[in-house]
Amino acid sequence: MATIDKTFFERLGGLKTLEQVHKIFYDKLYADQWMRLFFTDKPQQVLEEQQTDFMAQIFGGPKRYAGKSPKMAHQHMHITEELFHLRQTLLNESLKEYGLADDLRKEWMEADANFKRALVKKSVDECKQSNPSQAILDFEKPN
Repeated sequence: MATIDKTFFERLGGLKTLEQVHKIFYDKLYADQWMRLFFTDKPQQVLEEQQTDFMAQIFGGPKRYAGKSPKMAHQHMHITEELFHLRQTLLNESLKEYGLADDLRKEWMEADANFKRALVKKSVDECKQSNPSQAILDFEKPN
């Protein structure tokens, strides 16, 4: 099969690549003093698996993701431009650390940037709870 006929998922190396990249990425998210505040009630492995399933589907792989859309999953989080940029930086670092080829890294980052509009909010007033007990997550950047 010619490279042009392969899906992005196949060109990346399939689930193995996504799993390894997401392990590196979530290690960075959970280590970051600001980002980790958004994940205190979520086991890292569960998020890694969900992200892998979601991105596999987006990239043309198996359709195993059964969770919420990015907008719905993050509706209770005040994700600012700065926070989104930090996330993108950590993802880019993760892709480099994994050793992904520059062209594939660029394509991944472009695909990821497409979710910005669904995630970033101008103010905490744009946040919504999916149920009455769900907290609105709004954290200032630590010094």
